Amino acid sequence: MPIELRGLRAMRLAWGVALCLAASFGMGLPVPILAPVFAVLLLATRSQPLPLKAAPALAVLVLLSCGSGLLLIPLLRHAPASGVLLVGVGVFLTLRYALKGGNGLLANLLVIGLTMIAAAGTSDFSLALSVVEALAKGMLLAVLGSAAAHALFPEPANAPPQPAPALLGSEHVSWVALRATLIVMPAFLLALIAPDQYMPLIMKAVSVGQQAGETRARHASRELIGSTLLAGLLAMLLWGALSLFVHVWMFFLWVLLFALWQARRLYQAVPNRQSPAFWVSCITTLLILLGQSVQDSAGGQDVYKAFAVRMALFLAVSVYASAMLIWIDRRRTCAG
Repeated sequence: MPIELRGLRAMRLAWGVALCLAASFGMGLPVPILAPVFAVLLLATRSQPLPLKAAPALAVLVLLSCGSGLLLIPLLRHAPASGVLLVGVGVFLTLRYALKGGNGLLANLLVIGLTMIAAAGTSDFSLALSVVEALAKGMLLAVLGSAAAHALFPEPANAPPQPAPALLGSEHVSWVALRATLIVMPAFLLALIAPDQYMPLIMKAVSVGQQAGETRARHASRELIGSTLLAGLLAMLLWGALSLFVHVWMFFLWVLLFALWQARRLYQAVPNRQSPAFWVSCITTLLILLGQSVQDSAGGQDVYKAFAVRMALFLAVSVYASAMLIWIDRRRTCAG
C-alpha cells in the first residue's frame, strides 16, 4: 500500500474520532465517549464510507441488539445463576460467530447488550434504558462523524480495498471464543455488583476479549498488557496538556493529535511491530480513560484517584486476560 494512502487513512480516522468526541461532549450526550469509540470501529474496519441513510438502520440495529440484554434482566434478578450462565453462553456464541467471519459490529453490539445493558438493568431498569438510548445516539453520531471524515479525506478511486482480517482455522475458533468469553465474564460479574462503577470495565473487557483473537498466546498477552500501559501513559500526557487550557476545542485538538500519532502506526505509515488490534485497543482504552476522567471532573470527584483506580482495574483485566490466554493455550495443547 502506498505511504500516501496509509497517511490519508490515518488522517481520516483521527479526524473522525476527534470530530465525534467534540460533538458528543459539546452536545452533552449521556455517555459521550461512545460516539468516538464507535467511530474507531467504523473507520478502522472500513475504507469506504457508510451511506447516511444507513444511520437510522444502524440506530435500530443498536436498539434491537442491545435491547436483547433487557430480556435477561428478570432472569438475572430472580434466578441469577441461570441468568449468568445464559449470558456466558450468549457471549460465547456471539464471539464465535464473529471469529467465523460474521459481522464484527453486530457482534460488538450483541456482547454489549448481553453484558452492559443486562448488568445496568439489574439495579435500575431506567438506567439500562438510558444506556440503550446513549448507544443509539452514539452510533448515529459516529456514522455522521465518519461520513464527515470521509468527505474531508476521500478514498482515491484506484485505492486497493482495506485487507480483511485473516480468519482463524476451524480448529481454533471455539478455543479462542472460549478464552475471550472467560475474559469478559468477570467484568460482567463485577458490574452486577456496582453497574455505575464498572461499566467502563465491561467496555475494556470487550475490547480485550476481541484483541485476544491472536492464536499465539504469549504474543497476544504481551500486546494486551502493552496496549493498556501505553493507553494509560498517553491518557496522562493528554490530560496534563488539556489542563493547560481547558476548552472543548482544545480537547478536540489534543485528541486529534494523539489519535493521529496512533493511527499512523495502526496503518503502518510509521513502521512498527505491533498488530492493528494493538493500536485499536490502545485508542479505545485511551478514549474510555479520558471520557471517564472528564465526567469525573464535571461531577466534582477526585480525578486522579478515580483514574488510578480505573487504570488499576484495566491493568488487572489485561493481566488476567494474559493469564487466561496462556492457560487456555496449554489446555488446548494437552487436549490435542
